[in-house]
Amino acid sequence: MECVEGFCAPEERKRAYQEIREFEHQLALQGAVLVKFWLHISKEEQLRRFQEREKLSYKRHKITEEDWRNRKKWEDYHDVVVEMQNRTSTTYAPWTIIEGNCKWWARVKTIRTVIERIEQKL
Repeated sequence: MECVEGFCAPEERKRAYQEIREFEHQLALQGAVLVKFWLHISKEEQLRRFQEREKLSYKRHKITEEDWRNRKKWEDYHDVVVEMQNRTSTTYAPWTIIEGNCKWWARVKTIRTVIERIEQKL
């Protein structure tokens, strides 16, 4: 996220949140079904996946030094994500947090959520 890396000022971030809410509101007024997901994994699970990717030749391309660098900023990213979710979750475009440590469960919850949101709109 840009603010963790110092690419935007706090006032720019607040403006962006407002623009996101306004844009999503316009979409909702036009009848769009908005479904937003945040796939969350624990810090421990992320480490396990990173280490697995380094060990398996066919997965090695999925991990870079940038991933390890960003991992050191876990808490900073977490704080920004929570702020972003709090400021952009609305009744017409709520965030759904997907517990992603278990990939099977994450897929099931995601599909169920999409189905429920569409059914609510019908």
